[in-house]
Amino acid sequence: MEERKIVIQKLQKSLDDEYAVAEKYYDVLSVINNLGLTKREIELVAYTALNETISYANKKAEFCKKYNTTSATISNLICRLKKMGVFIKESGKIKVNPVIVIDFKKNLNLVINITHNDKIKQDAAEGFDNKKNVNEVSSVRKGDQSSDNTSV
Repeated sequence: MEERKIVIQKLQKSLDDEYAVAEKYYDVLSVINNLGLTKREIELVAYTALNETISYANKKAEFCKKYNTTSATISNLICRLKKMGVFIKESGKIKVNPVIVIDFKKNLNLVINITHNDKIKQDAAEGFDNKKNVNEVSSVRKGDQSSDNTSV
């Protein structure tokens, strides 16, 4: 089988504040994972991630004022996002799933690998286990190395 070449493309975008960065991040996650999140859902997820929860009345009121919407709309969005697993209920509070929460006050370098299934199908046909042991010594970053180039 022919080995595929890798194409690398770097895009750079400057945004105004952490809300804009969070919205762009969740927009990209939605597209990459075919979630089909609406603009308002992305805004709610970004806002909630930055404020830790949307459970408090003052946070809901602040969101409504900032994004010109109603609390009834928020309730509907929360229900849909919980069903999708984007929101979770933890200690009685509605939060963004911690798997997709990052520090949006820092600059974000997002690496997206989009691969063909050919290699996985070929390995499966040949009986290879395609899983890598992440605990191998060679895969552990040394303490003096920067984590900026470490794959997530």
